Amino acid sequence: MNAAAGGDVRRGPTSIAVVRTVPVPRQRLFDLVADPAQHPRIDGSGTVRASRRGPARLGPGARFGMGMRMGLPYRVRNRVVAFEEGRRIAWTHVSGNVWRWEFDDVPGGTEVRETFDWGASRAPAAMARFADRNAVAMARSIANLAALAGEG
Repeated sequence: MNAAAGGDVRRGPTSIAVVRTVPVPRQRLFDLVADPAQHPRIDGSGTVRASRRGPARLGPGARFGMGMRMGLPYRVRNRVVAFEEGRRIAWTHVSGNVWRWEFDDVPGGTEVRETFDWGASRAPAAMARFADRNAVAMARSIANLAALAGEG
């Protein structure tokens, strides 16, 4: 499956990921995702509106807030649950869903993988129904990240 020609879609039992090679150095991409102020610019779903309280750069266990909008405005408070400098970062919020970004060096640039994992969700059946829509948004997020990083 191809998320609107934006990358390869990979499914797991409780996750969906989009993978794409971006001709940009790994660390540059990682640094953008580790900066919560960039999340509204990266987000391909249109729901992330503004960075709220938190550090300027994410790290292990960091807590940060986001102003969101899906119909009505709301806020989420996230916590970083996985962090490997330059390679992997993941966060969750009260719903239990995990958003994970992974970066690997490959010929031609960096393989970027964004994953939505609802395995620990408070509402796994409901989250599974959003998987395909999330894949399209994640493909746009990777494209936005690539453009922000100065792809090509």
